Amino acid sequence: MPGRLLPEPGPARTLALAQLSNSIGDGAFLVTSALYFTQVVGLSPGQVGLGLSAGWAVGLLAGVPAGHAADRRDARRVAVLLAAVTALAVAAFLLVRQPAVFVLVAALYGSGQTGLAAVRQALLARLVEPARRTEVRARLQSVVNAGLGLGAALGGLALWAHTAGAYRSVLVVDAAAFLVAALLLWRLPARRPTAARPGAGGGRLAVLRDRPYALLTALNAVMMLYLPLLSLVLPLWVARRTAAPSWLAAALLVVNTAAVMLAQVRVARRVVDPAGAVRSLRRAGVTMVVACGLFALSAATTAPWAAAAILLAGAGAQVYAEMAHGAGAWQLSFDLAPADRHGLYQGFFGSGVPLARMLGPVLLTWLIVDGGSVGWLAFAGLYAAAAVGIGLVVRGAGRPAPADASRAPALRAG
Repeated sequence: MPGRLLPEPGPARTLALAQLSNSIGDGAFLVTSALYFTQVVGLSPGQVGLGLSAGWAVGLLAGVPAGHAADRRDARRVAVLLAAVTALAVAAFLLVRQPAVFVLVAALYGSGQTGLAAVRQALLARLVEPARRTEVRARLQSVVNAGLGLGAALGGLALWAHTAGAYRSVLVVDAAAFLVAALLLWRLPARRPTAARPGAGGGRLAVLRDRPYALLTALNAVMMLYLPLLSLVLPLWVARRTAAPSWLAAALLVVNTAAVMLAQVRVARRVVDPAGAVRSLRRAGVTMVVACGLFALSAATTAPWAAAAILLAGAGAQVYAEMAHGAGAWQLSFDLAPADRHGLYQGFFGSGVPLARMLGPVLLTWLIVDGGSVGWLAFAGLYAAAAVGIGLVVRGAGRPAPADASRAPALRAG
């Protein structure tokens, strides 16, 4: 792991090392789980898909209560508990034999993963000064990509061996990685919960009454639909709609992972306030339109080398859009949240990830793989509209009322 990817020594580096550990486990799990569940456990592909969708659906509901618990208790303890729960869920996959049990374990897994993501964001908000949060979050994202790459390489060894023992060993490694993450999170300094602002009632439902933040979360969930592009949509597009070799889909994933690992921090450094976040999201919208146009164009040529070149150019534009979107969204998710409710608000904001993972594969497969080039243009328009909409939401939020003085001092997008 190149030292320059990690934050400087302190709580931020501990957070990064914990995330590195569990992302290595995630990477190994992601590349082997489908074959393990279908060829070792004996589930059908439909049962696996349904079970994982149900798991992420439960996870969608877990982020808000987990974040709320982090606000009202020691967030470090909550994070350690959730990392341990995730490790238990991964280990429980070793015992799965029936579809119903698989759904239950997947629900535990999805809840642990989503809750842990929310609490990590709350920890970051508490332990890192506001001016550095987006840069540190970008470093965490770079570390995640590095960990996923290392984990995928480990998973590749299991794929090469192609034995039940090899696949089970991946689950053991993944469970151990989450336990290591739990131990690292325990090293973070304990912090008492931030005192709630006078009159700040509403419990877990308070975030739903914050209309600007609720709209921000909804529009960001639309922009998060890019998640299935590289793992599902582009491989199918390359194989069914273009003359490019099917292995190019793996190259596009490598381009994405390497670019985020090397450039995410640089892109995020430009974003230090809400106005900069809005500009970054607009750049993401424009660049995604370019990327989708190139992907659509890749189907128009019968020359394999030309199709490959167009797809690689599209992947470059797409990954820049992904990085610009991440930087802008992270900044706004912190700046528009009350200081005493970062866990609750980050849990709600993070619900866009499991939502996109649930709905994205079905929606984008129908829209793009079945719909063709017109589908790419429709997705580009949807993505760009969401980016513009977030700017309007932030502009309309204006400045926080005196009762919300714990928020960032200015929320106006210039």
